[in-house]
Amino acid sequence: MTYIASADRYQTMQYRRCGNSGIKLPAISLGLWHNFGHVDVADNYRKILHLAFDSGITHFDLANNYGPPPGSAEENFGKILKEDFRDYRDELIISSKAGYTMWPGPYGDWGSKKYLVASLDQSLKRMGLDYVDIFYHHRPDPNTPLEETMAALDLIVRQGKALYVGVSNYPAELASKAIKMLKELGTPCLIHQPKYSMFERWVEGGLLNVLGNEGVGCIPFSPLAQGLLTDKYLHGIPEDSRAARPTGFLQKSHITDERLNQIRDLNSLAIQRGQSLAQMALAWILKDERVTSVLIGASRPEQLSDSLKALDNLGFSAEELARIEEILAP
Repeated sequence: MTYIASADRYQTMQYRRCGNSGIKLPAISLGLWHNFGHVDVADNYRKILHLAFDSGITHFDLANNYGPPPGSAEENFGKILKEDFRDYRDELIISSKAGYTMWPGPYGDWGSKKYLVASLDQSLKRMGLDYVDIFYHHRPDPNTPLEETMAALDLIVRQGKALYVGVSNYPAELASKAIKMLKELGTPCLIHQPKYSMFERWVEGGLLNVLGNEGVGCIPFSPLAQGLLTDKYLHGIPEDSRAARPTGFLQKSHITDERLNQIRDLNSLAIQRGQSLAQMALAWILKDERVTSVLIGASRPEQLSDSLKALDNLGFSAEELARIEEILAP
């Protein structure tokens, strides 16, 4: 069956200007990190992508190593893009990244010009694209001069392989240097993608101030703290959860009694606001005008639908914000 996008897909989504650029992003963007590789059923992530676009989500975020296995998320996205979204390409913002290990040897990792250009060429082939809208350097490289990495991003734009560039996981001081270098090269930094949630607040103050002052957008990832800021862990650690797996970023040791008490208290406040915990956690990030969009993942269409309802209530009273700080205080 041919996919036809909803005619009213732009009616309910909110769009925010990305820094000082001409680009607006949806308040909620979809990341294809964990659930779009060869480990899932194609029909499931096809339904998720359809629901996202029908709901006004125009931004799909990928990286060379997304899967698993690495590269498979871009391959699967490319197939659906060709089959279902071919006529809608100009309505989409598609982003990719490079910075983590992709192939063996000295040229398949980090931030050299050799790696970044070669990796993006591979990403474009996997997705069947002539260009991506945004290309990020995925993480700082302590060994490659920042000048080389930023020159590579500038080159990629001049080659027509990306329209805009950004950085991810850069601390405030390094981000400031990168932003200034790109501006001098004539390819402004569009956006920064940091890890940010109620439980991961390193961006506050330093980095957000840099981005606000420099006119650079911000799109936080892991806003639900790998699922901690949902109702999944209200009653302990489910057997099928990420924390129950022997490997991964979220481990059982991270879920202390103190953390569980915080989750339960935050959930109680969310209920008072007429929201799920996940919806409140997303709204809490979006309350900051320096945040352009928040990047969510979804393993089922129902998860995406729940997250989208965060947009129904983005306001917080002073009392609610004070209560959140009280709960989160160590």
